[in-house]
Amino acid sequence: MADPIHETREGNLDAPTRHPLGQHEPAFWDATALEAEMERVFDICHGCRRCVSLCHAFPTLFDLVDASATMEIDGVDKADYPKVTEQCYLCDLCYQTKCPYTPPHPWNVDFPHLMLRAKAVAFERDGAPLSSRILSSTRTVGKLASIPVVVQVVNAANRNPVARQLLEKTLGVDADARVPEYHSPTARKRLRDLDGSGEAVPAGRTRGKVALFATCYCDHSDPAVVEDLAAVLQHNAIPTKLVEQESCCGMPKLELGDLQTVTKYKQRNIPVLAKMAREGWDFTAAIPSCVLMFKQELPLMFPDDAEVALVRERFFDPFEYLAERHKAGLLKTDFKTSLGKVAWQVPCHQRVQKIGPKTREILQLVPDTEIATIERCSGHDGTYGVKHKTYALSRKLAKPVENRVEQANPDHFTSDCPMAGGHIAHGLGDQPAAEHPLSLLRKAYGI
Repeated sequence: MADPIHETREGNLDAPTRHPLGQHEPAFWDATALEAEMERVFDICHGCRRCVSLCHAFPTLFDLVDASATMEIDGVDKADYPKVTEQCYLCDLCYQTKCPYTPPHPWNVDFPHLMLRAKAVAFERDGAPLSSRILSSTRTVGKLASIPVVVQVVNAANRNPVARQLLEKTLGVDADARVPEYHSPTARKRLRDLDGSGEAVPAGRTRGKVALFATCYCDHSDPAVVEDLAAVLQHNAIPTKLVEQESCCGMPKLELGDLQTVTKYKQRNIPVLAKMAREGWDFTAAIPSCVLMFKQELPLMFPDDAEVALVRERFFDPFEYLAERHKAGLLKTDFKTSLGKVAWQVPCHQRVQKIGPKTREILQLVPDTEIATIERCSGHDGTYGVKHKTYALSRKLAKPVENRVEQANPDHFTSDCPMAGGHIAHGLGDQPAAEHPLSLLRKAYGI
């Protein structure tokens, strides 16, 4: 095995280069080849250990090595490899911010893609528990829970301790975890009159008119954020409307390793988005994971699909889009209300978009506003932060962020990911409560 401490690191000064996932190749699904690659990469990680503080996957791996007879990777039972895989929630931070051995380094370490491959092979072989399938079917669950009358019943049950204990026993949702509140009408129904009218003024990479991808979570559980996003865009004279039709972006199923369902969602979304892109629309969404799905994950899964590439070029983080407009002198700065001190947690799936701290850049335009930036994982990460078997670990991962928020003593706490923000605020007893940066920006505009 390679020795990461003594081998050369030549060629590692370049930016990380991502290779396609390769799920269409037969070798991707070869369990023996996968096991050998896991052993190779795990050995490199064991010799380096720079990522130990990122998530629980690396401590799990290193504990397995340290408890083995040889205290090397060859002493770890390969039957224990899935213990590492199940702790990875594909945040991508190890690849983008920590690992010195990513390509073009000859060792070619892509830990997230290796974990995704392991999840996919396991899903193809064994499937997944019904509870995991249900929890990752976010659009279906949201549609059912947002039906009038049903929505009140669901929300009441989610606040009832007895019902929560039952939910823990049946679906594995920890009784103490914060779960989404559902709303009726949904965001798409509230904003269905958006017609995209007005003159589009291109600026930088933006073409000046935006279609909103509502997302499963915001559509059903946080529609106000989509309304805030629309209000901010319209205040800046940007023609705005909803994506004509949308399915789940596929991120929850990707994290499960269900690549077949990810492909099915792609086949529903991409033709609609590509058509709108050809008509001159840009896209954005209020959840970084959904943006990342179209910016990175689908292009890496389907590198030869021209329509996927077209959509990738037209998808923006909301604050990335606003920053492009500001650079061209087109963003209004007629703010009416200062925000004071804002503690801002940067979600992992926004950090790995390689766009820089655009949220901070825009919020700092508000007079008398100070941003305390917290670049640590929330520990929520999809279903990881609600499942009973990982909830305690997710709270442990969130603790450093909670400490930083308390130390900042802010007027507002915010995260671009509503789920991450809610998870952290839950640990703080909602003192302060979480607010989306788009909601803060709308408040600053006074609109």
